[in-house]
Amino acid sequence: MSRFPYLDEYDVHRTMPDEGTAREEILAMMNDMAVRENVVWEDGQCSGTMYCGDHDHYDFLNAAFSNFSYVNTLQRDMCPSATKFEAEIIAMTLDMLRVGSLEGKNPGGLVTSGGSGSIAHAVLAYREGNPSVARANMIKPETAHPAFAKAGHLFGVDMKIAPVDPVTLQVDLEWVRANIDDNTVALVGSAPNYGYGTVDPITELGALALEHGIGLHVDGCLGGFLLPFGRELGYDIPAFDFTVPGVTTISADTHKYGYALKGTSVLAFADQSLRNSQYFYLTDWSGGKYCSPGMDGSRSGGLLAATWAAMVSLGRAGYLRYAKAIFETSAAMQDAIRSHPSLRVMGKPSFLFSFTSDEFDIYLVNDFLRTKGWRMNGQQYPNAIHMAVTRPQTQPGVVERWTSDLAEAVAYAKAHRDEPAKSGAIYGGVAGGMSDEADEFIRAVMADMMDQQASIPPA
Repeated sequence: MSRFPYLDEYDVHRTMPDEGTAREEILAMMNDMAVRENVVWEDGQCSGTMYCGDHDHYDFLNAAFSNFSYVNTLQRDMCPSATKFEAEIIAMTLDMLRVGSLEGKNPGGLVTSGGSGSIAHAVLAYREGNPSVARANMIKPETAHPAFAKAGHLFGVDMKIAPVDPVTLQVDLEWVRANIDDNTVALVGSAPNYGYGTVDPITELGALALEHGIGLHVDGCLGGFLLPFGRELGYDIPAFDFTVPGVTTISADTHKYGYALKGTSVLAFADQSLRNSQYFYLTDWSGGKYCSPGMDGSRSGGLLAATWAAMVSLGRAGYLRYAKAIFETSAAMQDAIRSHPSLRVMGKPSFLFSFTSDEFDIYLVNDFLRTKGWRMNGQQYPNAIHMAVTRPQTQPGVVERWTSDLAEAVAYAKAHRDEPAKSGAIYGGVAGGMSDEADEFIRAVMADMMDQQASIPPA
């Protein structure tokens, strides 16, 4: 069976149609697809992915976007509104991350295309900000996002992978200390990491960074717009922002818990000098003088407008209210896990939690939960599954469904403990550990999946 979506329902365009299709027909098709696909997450059983889930909010953002969707932010003389939106997005984010605690600094920021974009710009800034280093390296926890490895690959910055404590799931500080060398330009800590929802010891990493005169990037892509409000609500979340001495950059995604449209993130700098080091200039091009603050050239003014509108419309009270509901929901879902002696919550999570079992393959639990409509995220080494709690989970009845379905899933796992888990073949680690042969096979399978996504089926 072909994996190409909607193959039997709508025309497949292998060539551009000779005559245009009626707008009404196009919009009706798109609306049908959207309504059917929204069902996957609207009931609150999908981990992460949809951080807001409020269609009224989306309608508002789409209206804001529509006013500037066709505007190119490169032409600021034609669209000065883009400068207002972008500057204020950065300023509001810097304030949320407690930039007011910095003394003798000139903070600044960039609006990027997302978490990977913010991480990539940070890596580039640390490389360009240390021109005397021939081959820069950074030290990141194994749990830090793969975007760091991608950025290192693209920009020629070596990534030293620090192990994490198997119990706390925080980075091994002594390993970090022992592996800083003359070419190390920055350290990395997560707040929190994607896999386990645990926050690295940012204060201790900051002290190490100051001791060696290097930078510290805090990856708050996931939690940057949630943890500050969790701390304000009194949750036990360690300091991770600019109040921590030694922190020089923080990434925080507006398109996650900032509740903006997809395609925006903020990279915050303690000082503009580091940000400016990665500006790109070409002053002698025959087409004119060219400069760019980031990797992107043309950008839609609609994303800036919608992001600004999200932040200003919600305000601190809105973000605080939603954070309270998310943290309370996450705590209740974690309590349901802890009520089962055969399950184990990993580390000390925040709003995102991961769990496993020492008695059976945790993917048996995942197998059953899938039959109930739950869409969890899988992990490996060790096998585990996690839930990133978002606003859809805070709907009435979701925690109760989780508690009931989880109890049935545990019973199922115990009854089938001698059978292989179906979803383990997709999400789980390779039995016996990764090998060159297994790596090559997995790459081939993943390449085929990507090829399928980018290919049209034959006529």
